[in-house]
Amino acid sequence: MSFLTYFNSLKEPEQRMAWAVAIAADALQIAAFPFFVEGAISPADSLLDLVVAFVMIRLLGWHWAFLPTAAAKLIPAADLFPTWTAAVWFVTRQQMKANNNSSSSSSPKDPEILPPGPAPAPRR
Repeated sequence: MSFLTYFNSLKEPEQRMAWAVAIAADALQIAAFPFFVEGAISPADSLLDLVVAFVMIRLLGWHWAFLPTAAAKLIPAADLFPTWTAAVWFVTRQQMKANNNSSSSSSPKDPEILPPGPAPAPRR
C-alpha cells in the first residue's frame, strides 16, 4: 500500500491533521538540524517536542507509542530519524485496525435461521 493510498484511507480529519503535524515537525527538525543538534538540551528542540506531543495527544488521544518518541529526543542527532511520523503511523494504523474490527463485529447481521426440528408427537 503506498503512502498516498494509506493517507486517503484515513477517514478521521484528526488523523490526517496528526500526520501533517508529525511530518512538518520531523521535516523541521531534519532541515533545521543545526538548531536541534544538541538533542534534549536544545530549547528549540524541547519546545517543538512539547508542542507536538500536546497536539498529538489532543488529536489522537494518549498512546504509549509517544513515549519512545519523546525518549529518542534525549539522544543527540536522533532527530535525523522521523520519530513523530513513525509514532503517528503506528497509532493511526492501530486505530484503523480497531475501527475495522469493531465495525465488522457490530454491523447488523441477518438472524440465524435454524432448520426445523423433529415434529412433535401427536396427541392421543
